Amino acid sequence: MLGEAITREQIDMPMADTGNGFVAAFAHAASAIATVTMGFSTDPVARWFYPKAADYFRWFPKFTQAFAGGAIANGSAYCTENYSGAALWLPPGVGPDEEELVSIVRESLPEKRHAEAFELFEKMGESHPAEPHWYLPMIAVDTVRQNLGIGSNLMQLALERCDREGMPAYLESSNPRNISLYRRFGFEVVGEIQVADSPVMTPMLRVKR
Repeated sequence: MLGEAITREQIDMPMADTGNGFVAAFAHAASAIATVTMGFSTDPVARWFYPKAADYFRWFPKFTQAFAGGAIANGSAYCTENYSGAALWLPPGVGPDEEELVSIVRESLPEKRHAEAFELFEKMGESHPAEPHWYLPMIAVDTVRQNLGIGSNLMQLALERCDREGMPAYLESSNPRNISLYRRFGFEVVGEIQVADSPVMTPMLRVKR
């Protein structure tokens, strides 16, 4: 019966996740991207791109693959058991797939919005540090597993690698609620990014240790 099917006991609820991380391989790509898509579903900048839910869930997985999918290929994508969280880090010298991003913007957004989307990407690129650095384009926790420390565990795991290599780390906070978390890990605000009526993005840098 329908009423029976939607009780808590019958729903396939996520299993407990300790937050322990592992490096995601190609076999984990779809799960990692799905987690990022869920985690960013309430993100101000992500939903500025795709305000309608149908558009968001159609296009954001492709956007994620183009923007941060290089993390999978370079062995720098971290997931937690049960895929409740994912952090897609790009190593020094590796960036988003710009050609694919341009293609996605042109196909998924109205033409009148193309210029502001490309301007945002340009400003993001200009805000990166000049020196080699690790870049965190996307870190997310599934909406039903947030506020349990999973994101913090993923952040710590990747920053340990940055510190071993003596490299700075850089990110843009697309949600002001996350700035305090990043500050706890040593990131400091280094600017502000905004175009047209977009939400503010906050570039943050963690100097090498």
